Amino acid sequence: MHHRHPGIDPQLLSETEEQRELRTVLRDFFTEESGPEEVRKHLATPRGHDETLWARLAGEIGVHGLAIPEEFGGSGFTFAELAVALEEAGRALYCGPLLPTLVLAAHALLNSGDRQACERYLPRIADGTLTATVAGFDEVEPGIVAERSGPGWVLRGAADFVLDGAGADLIVVRAETTEGARLFACEPDQDTCPRTPRRVLDETRRQALVEFRGAPATPVGESGEVTAALDVGRAALAAEQVGGSGHALDATVEFVAQREQFGRPIGSFQAVKHRLADVLVALEAARSASAYATACVALASPQLPVAARAAAAVCSETYRLATAEYVQLHGGIGFTWEHPAHLYVRRARSSEVLFGTADHHRTRLAELVGLTTRPAA
Repeated sequence: MHHRHPGIDPQLLSETEEQRELRTVLRDFFTEESGPEEVRKHLATPRGHDETLWARLAGEIGVHGLAIPEEFGGSGFTFAELAVALEEAGRALYCGPLLPTLVLAAHALLNSGDRQACERYLPRIADGTLTATVAGFDEVEPGIVAERSGPGWVLRGAADFVLDGAGADLIVVRAETTEGARLFACEPDQDTCPRTPRRVLDETRRQALVEFRGAPATPVGESGEVTAALDVGRAALAAEQVGGSGHALDATVEFVAQREQFGRPIGSFQAVKHRLADVLVALEAARSASAYATACVALASPQLPVAARAAAAVCSETYRLATAEYVQLHGGIGFTWEHPAHLYVRRARSSEVLFGTADHHRTRLAELVGLTTRPAA
């Protein structure tokens, strides 16, 4: 059972001067280079995002290497700095594959303890030349199996709704072997690993069906344990959701201060004030939950499973509320597809089920803190 009192110094929940500077740089960058019109334009491209912008984020600002150790080509900062970048990316609805590449795949490699795999792939992730994702991490039943083939291994099976599954250069796969689950690195080709894009609600976060038909793969580490990587993913997604919620609130406050009805700004009406106050209170709770989960990742705290689940539940519901008010309080224009609010609504609704629903997180959270026990099998 986990201790109920957090073991994180409260000072670590506040931003450092470096993190504030990074936030300022990224907010200006995304404002200039990745507004709603740019996002819509690149959704129609084969890769789904601006590849030049992706390279600039890696080369000019160094986002891709923030949480990667210097020995593997990164900057040697912590997940706390990466979380700042993810929050600002979520605020701008940036559609590059930051979550699958920099968070899920990179941390799966780091957690594996496989130095050879880290040396092979992490420097290319850090410099922006390699995109990556994961498959088979959330399968309840074995969906992918690994078999020996001569001196190597091949993968068989399928994983559906894989983040950036159609475009990623590398897939870190959790597959079943005769000795149990294990991680593998697969560099897919069309003959042995066909990938079919799925039509999804949120077009800014592409997903695909990935099939393994004897796809060559290389073992990574000795274990197939992926819980830590998924918890890091939940913490990262929470940071994104805080950023998106912040944008929704700020845009709505700006609008109601300008839009007039009955000779006065609609933001002056008590009912509107109350609704926005509710969003603000929820957003502050989400920021706290996200900051705690981020600190747990950065410090490798044993409290991460609890913090990640709590952040996932709180931030998902906050994002849903903020985007709902984003649409509602913009009135008629908020209901038009041309308005950017709809892009945020879709991101919010898809994100809240990405690593499990809020109810699922709360159930697991109760188990982790000892409030319930799993029923006997």
